[in-house]
Amino acid sequence: MDVEHLVEWAKLKGISLLGTGDFTHYLWLQELKNKLKPVANGLFSYAGINFILTAEVSNIYSKDGRGRRVHNILFAPDFATVDKINQELTGFGNLAADGRPMLGLDCPSLVEIVLGANPECFIVPSHIWTPWYSLFGSNSGFDTIEECFEKYSKDIYALETGLSSDPAMNWRLSALDRFSLISNSDAHSPSRLGREANVFNCAMDYYAILEALKKKDKQRFLYTVEFFPEEGKYHYDGHRNCNILYSPAETRKKNNICPVCQRPLTVGVMHRVEQLGDRPEGFVLEGGIPFKNLIPLVEIIAEAKGVGRAARSVEREYRQLIQKLGNEFDILLNISEEELTQTCAPRIACGILNVRRAKVKITPGFDGVYGKIDIFSEEDKKSEKQMTLF
Repeated sequence: MDVEHLVEWAKLKGISLLGTGDFTHYLWLQELKNKLKPVANGLFSYAGINFILTAEVSNIYSKDGRGRRVHNILFAPDFATVDKINQELTGFGNLAADGRPMLGLDCPSLVEIVLGANPECFIVPSHIWTPWYSLFGSNSGFDTIEECFEKYSKDIYALETGLSSDPAMNWRLSALDRFSLISNSDAHSPSRLGREANVFNCAMDYYAILEALKKKDKQRFLYTVEFFPEEGKYHYDGHRNCNILYSPAETRKKNNICPVCQRPLTVGVMHRVEQLGDRPEGFVLEGGIPFKNLIPLVEIIAEAKGVGRAARSVEREYRQLIQKLGNEFDILLNISEEELTQTCAPRIACGILNVRRAKVKITPGFDGVYGKIDIFSEEDKKSEKQMTLF
């Protein structure tokens, strides 16, 4: 996860703007300062790819007699602002620790510090539904934005859906209607960039992006790219150690208790959405930013070949397709069916088209275990067998 490899994979994926991540860590910040060149209006560049200064922090504190653990993403327009933020945050946690820093600081105080460093900064609560570390987390979060951010709720205007939820799930909670819903890759390795993304039609400009988010401007903020939320690690309820996977209805029947170990189940995102939501499943928000559910190309190739995504044959096929057809997002979203069938192996082309049409079967993720996707239907498999026999 260095600048060079982030840029390499951004080009393969078709991403033109990356968050830097981790500007709170002094070594990474120094690398960013050394390598990134400022471009117009609050963004930076390296080898043709633009960067926006970001960091994710973990706020850990007590409120109303409960332990709270909320992750937030910070955005800043320049390094001078970042230095001010880091100077203020140093007193609340070890910024040099590996991973996101853990701050003994409540969320309102974080907003006060960040906006005090520069009013053009913005704060976005991260993966807002995950059980352990999020705004609405079942184990350590809050039931409302106002309960969490208090008087600074007015300064929060975007929320991150996270891998285990998509906008449709968030539309079920009317209290979220005013917020822009963004999706980020939460990558942790360069090859996972773009597993979620935001698609804009505005100037490549920090302040233009800021305004599009504040106004939920559908002319400039076009759509988000989303995981199928069932694939996320916390979509359903359960216990991974006990191999228990439940829907919210099944969990309620069991009174939230694991039948194997008799301990409370880890309540997932769907359960929490149903608990707080005031609208039925399938509700579509008028004026909501659209979204598209996708599966990364390497996962499609891997399933088509019947091997793991880390297999060398998968990366070889991936890079050959990129060379022939362009970047990954073009292949997943834009290349015509005719060109796909002419260029790709038949099973890979079929997989890409199945994903576009949402013709996939998913076993939901739970308690830290990713969901399992079957991209190919029984009908697809029968067709392949018939072709082989012929």
